[in-house]
Amino acid sequence: MKYQNRPSTNMATQKSRMMHKIREYDFAIYETALFLDTHPNNSKALKYYSKLRAERNTLVTEFQKEFSPITIYGNMNESKWNWIKGPWPWEGDC
Repeated sequence: MKYQNRPSTNMATQKSRMMHKIREYDFAIYETALFLDTHPNNSKALKYYSKLRAERNTLVTEFQKEFSPITIYGNMNESKWNWIKGPWPWEGDC
């Protein structure tokens, strides 16, 4: 018997790819922040950091609209608590 609440393979693949991309941005942002800790006046790094943050925020917003909140801060619905909609972090869905 097929589990009915399970997303389609295509949807699951898209979700996985988007989450992977978000994690790539998180890594790049963190590494850039570490560089900025020792080079706080580097304008090129500051611009790069701002660019990465903006792109990540856009991707997170798209992900949360399509799937579910990534953190408790991502609940987009004022009339419903969507945080519980997606899998829990330890369930390994993304």
